[in-house]
Amino acid sequence: MDNPRKMLRPIVMLPTYNESGNIRSLIDTLLKTDSRIEVLVVDDDSPDGTWKIVRQMSGSNPRIHLLHRVGDRGRGSAGIAGFREAIQLDADAVIEMDADWSHDPQWIPPMIDCLEEGADVVIGSRLVPGGGETGRHWLRGIITRCANLYIRFVLGLKVLDTTSGFRLFSGDCVRALPWEGMCATGPETVQEILYAAHRLGFRIQEVPITFVERRHGVSTFNTRIMLRSMAAIWRLRLRGKDLSFDREQLP
Repeated sequence: MDNPRKMLRPIVMLPTYNESGNIRSLIDTLLKTDSRIEVLVVDDDSPDGTWKIVRQMSGSNPRIHLLHRVGDRGRGSAGIAGFREAIQLDADAVIEMDADWSHDPQWIPPMIDCLEEGADVVIGSRLVPGGGETGRHWLRGIITRCANLYIRFVLGLKVLDTTSGFRLFSGDCVRALPWEGMCATGPETVQEILYAAHRLGFRIQEVPITFVERRHGVSTFNTRIMLRSMAAIWRLRLRGKDLSFDREQLP
């Protein structure tokens, strides 16, 4: 897209599970970051009561929204449900990020600037000049780089940080993506959505961020999940045609 766009209603979408130690301070900071921002928390019925905190906050602030999922679990389906809910909330941009403070709200303004200058998808990237990580074991950094090399090779993506879950999508892109065809249930949902946007020809750009290890709680990521996600990348490549269609036919 060549013409600049002006954001009117950006919605930050946060998939959560047991983030009670982070969620209140993160929402407060997000709302202060930009007066236009609204927050949508997609919670998988967290046993620690994350959704209860958000429900209480939303009762006194119309900029806070909660999608409380009971029965459904999984990062993939939560993300997809969040994007679709953001569409129902009439968002003209959706910012997807983690709720554990590994993605700092301070990076959102330059991402919004990039979208307003004409990008369709903006990735908060650790791997472009100026980006990086802090607080993580050196081995995780090596795994991140190797995983990105593998994903770029298999899917033919041109971006450097294909595993970043900190992204900003224009409303046009979110509404065009084939959500009915999405089937990822784990972290590979990040690549599935990005690959669909790539196949549809949307303009994808990266801006540098610093990824920080989580403040509170315990990550659910492990070796089994990583290996399953890597195998899913090949399946995504094989069924890629199901995630693409002619943009001229878009409503």
